[in-house]
Amino acid sequence: MNQQEAERVGSRAHSARVYDCILGGKDHYEVDRRAAEASLRAWPGLRTSMLANRAAMRRMARWLAAEAGMRQFLDIGTGIPTEPNLHQVVQAVAPEARIVYVDNDPVVLAHADALMRSTPEGRTAYIQSDMNTPDALLSDPTLHRALDLDRPVAVTVIAMLQFVADAQGLIETLMEPLAPGSHVAVTLATADLAPGSKALAREYTERGIPMYLRDHAEVERLFTGMELLEPGIVPMTSWRPPAGEELPDTTTNMYAGVARKP
Repeated sequence: MNQQEAERVGSRAHSARVYDCILGGKDHYEVDRRAAEASLRAWPGLRTSMLANRAAMRRMARWLAAEAGMRQFLDIGTGIPTEPNLHQVVQAVAPEARIVYVDNDPVVLAHADALMRSTPEGRTAYIQSDMNTPDALLSDPTLHRALDLDRPVAVTVIAMLQFVADAQGLIETLMEPLAPGSHVAVTLATADLAPGSKALAREYTERGIPMYLRDHAEVERLFTGMELLEPGIVPMTSWRPPAGEELPDTTTNMYAGVARKP
């Protein structure tokens, strides 16, 4: 990324870089730090929720590989690499698994080499694409070289749908061309759980990152036409937590759910 591109990218906060800042990373700009500080003032529990989201992603990925038998993964809105990344979790279960990561932030692209360290038996790939234009993603040659869409694919959309106005349309478009037996796993923000969620959404929106909070019924509709799997749509701390590691539902402001395409 040249100087001109860096100045352009650094002029506006981006959700992936705000996330990186709050979790103590180094790949963000001053505009992202200001957004992170304001977000934490709006809801001090945000960092705890983000850490819980990473833990939920790892549980979902492991379950999809180990229990659902998924061997192909499409991760939408990957973010700046934070180990263990999805491919590391999945390939620990199934070394032959294939993973395609997708993000639109050039800063993520600059670190994509960390996402490409596949096992010899499997494969990883990275596509710079905007989740708001899913048709372009689905026609990308890299996607078709890495994944066989005639076989089931697990789509993971982790902590991203709150930044999409038409979340249901996005899920429907992503799942439509995929084979029966494909799965989709999501975590997304809600105002149902943490009282600071609405103030947090206002902070993000005012800083150029529109955030849409959805209630339980709206999240249910995202899975229309699919089989919602146990334990259903639950606070993400309650999605198959390890015994003894359960946290109160109000620890986070996000729901989690996994569904199967019949």
